[in-house]
Amino acid sequence: MLIYPKIDPVALEIGPLAVRWYGLMYLLAFSQAWWLGRRRIRTQPWLAGAGWTTDELEDLLFYGVIGVIVGARLGEAVFYQPAYYLRQPLEILAVWHGGMSFHGGFLGVLLAMTLYARKTGWRWFEVTDFIAPLVPLGLAAGRVGNFINGELWGRAADPSLPWAMIFPHVDRLPRHPSPLYQAALEGVALFVLLWLFARKERPRGAVSGVFCAGYGVFRFAAEYFRAPDAGIFGRSEVVSMGQWLSLPMIAIGLVILVRAYRGAAAQGAAAASPRTGAGS
Repeated sequence: MLIYPKIDPVALEIGPLAVRWYGLMYLLAFSQAWWLGRRRIRTQPWLAGAGWTTDELEDLLFYGVIGVIVGARLGEAVFYQPAYYLRQPLEILAVWHGGMSFHGGFLGVLLAMTLYARKTGWRWFEVTDFIAPLVPLGLAAGRVGNFINGELWGRAADPSLPWAMIFPHVDRLPRHPSPLYQAALEGVALFVLLWLFARKERPRGAVSGVFCAGYGVFRFAAEYFRAPDAGIFGRSEVVSMGQWLSLPMIAIGLVILVRAYRGAAAQGAAAASPRTGAGS
């Protein structure tokens, strides 16, 4: 069996300043989103034709960064550890300690995208369709940060599993390295799915629907290998807190996807139908 390699969470120390791997993963996430966004604008002409520019991308990412950090931290406090943060509310500010809820960050980004759309005049789904393919690799980076911090360890695994790992700071049981599973599913696999899907122009809302449903499915599956968190519903080995929060994402994503294609079909039928009457 593999032994979890104890990794110093501090990547670099300069006097009193400590640069942590977890923070660097977030910096990597935002940097790759910027790079991928520029690539989308350059290689997918309908985006540039709709008005997306590098300046628009940078403004959008500024809103997204604020939404992710604030939403993810508040989500951790509300969904997973409300009692702890009620006792120590200032700990909410200690983002370098880890503890960032994806679902909270997702809600934070949705709010940030709403504010951005209202400010700029973009339609909401135009904004979310543009940014959705830029997100998954950032999620993968965040999960690597979780692994480096030695957190979110997995459920007990069969000792014969070649990559079963002992986390000595937890116990001596072989466990699934679940942060790496999540990096592969919610990160790499979801990125490939979205990037390929978004290479062609799709009905408004379709890319957002695929992201929402796809993340929910991958997260729901990965949670079976991750030691369940207690959360606000209590600890459950059957349906974890992460799975409860993913179920609405799957349902909402499918509804968005169906409505997007039905709306596009209705518009196509209306455009193709002959006009009759002088006043039609």
